Amino acid sequence: MKISATIITFNEEQNIKRCLESLLEVADEIVVVDSHSTDQTETICMSYEQVRFIKNEFPGHIEQKNFAIEQAAHEWILSLDADECLSDHLKTEIETIKSFDQTDFQAYSMPRLNNYCGKWIKHSGWYPDRKVRLWNRKIGKWGGNNPHDKVILDTDLRAGNLKADLLHYTIASLSAHINQVNKFSEIAARQLMNSDEKSSATFKMIFDPPFIFIKRYILQLGFLDGFYGLCIAVISATAKFLKYAKYRQLKSKK
Repeated sequence: MKISATIITFNEEQNIKRCLESLLEVADEIVVVDSHSTDQTETICMSYEQVRFIKNEFPGHIEQKNFAIEQAAHEWILSLDADECLSDHLKTEIETIKSFDQTDFQAYSMPRLNNYCGKWIKHSGWYPDRKVRLWNRKIGKWGGNNPHDKVILDTDLRAGNLKADLLHYTIASLSAHINQVNKFSEIAARQLMNSDEKSSATFKMIFDPPFIFIKRYILQLGFLDGFYGLCIAVISATAKFLKYAKYRQLKSKK
């Protein structure tokens, strides 16, 4: 069993080395598809012999990740974002799977532990945040809605569950989170605009944000994450409001 690790990047000089270093022991090749970064991302990637660095104009998160899979040499794909890395225990689990002649599953999910402003978040609906990231490319590919992509497997298949954490250095500061929400809500609004979904934007603008806050902070025990649990709940609610506010604005312009 050989594994192709795939990563998409754009200006990831702060994260990419950590991600690549975690993959060196388990991946038989590492494919990085870059959207013409203007920082040191390319220089860092090219310093590793195991990395194939490919430039491709960014068509969308889902499309770029599927393009990366198409460049891979091996059937088994291990797909990470640049701000993610394998924990030591997860590397050991994957190496154990690689040692088998045959595996029980054609796909594996792993719990993702998110680091928010320097704090590991164990509640707020952010953990275990299980993701399929290791699978046989014959039975699945990236899908979902941009920017919230996910691996879609053939309907009659289920993924095996790995126990060790995938580490996600998601947000470095509150300002970064707000900037991300502004960017992602714009993408989500345009995605909604181009879909067949019928949505009452005004209704969702009024009722979805308070529900999201209650869900994150109370039902999903965000208060146990302290100050940052409160920040996550408030900003998550704001993100929902902005998605439908921007959708309504686009609709009125059209």
